[in-house]
Amino acid sequence: MSSFFGAEADEGEAENDASQISAPSDEVAAALAAAEAEDGATPMAQRVATIGLLNKRNNLSQDFELRPGESVEEGPVIVRLDACERTAPYEFPQETGAFVQLDVLERGQDEHSRVFSGWLFKENPSLNVVEHPVYDVWVKDCAMSFPGEE
Repeated sequence: MSSFFGAEADEGEAENDASQISAPSDEVAAALAAAEAEDGATPMAQRVATIGLLNKRNNLSQDFELRPGESVEEGPVIVRLDACERTAPYEFPQETGAFVQLDVLERGQDEHSRVFSGWLFKENPSLNVVEHPVYDVWVKDCAMSFPGEE
């Protein structure tokens, strides 16, 4: 099920201005909904992603469990999860991904600015990288189930 990790979503998000606040496109959302309906997987709203956040300045890391549509504010950082996916246990290679947005309140600014918006992959973190001098974000897991799984 590599369609949810398609290049269309990556390219479209890469073209967005980092200062824009936007959700995944309607096409991406429709594709995700169709895929979950087709394979009988856990509905998107019931999935839980574990996202890691690292402050490189003080070497402190934290894990957050978020459902799609939820966000968490930790100091000057807002991490938002829009979707999480993983391949079915019978599909190879196994992949886990999440569509994450990272907003940071920089020193001297009044509002958070978007520094990252896109898919992050557990098995291939270098595929799409959060480029920020202080903060790093990565996907640790996407908890969901498929029919026939225990």
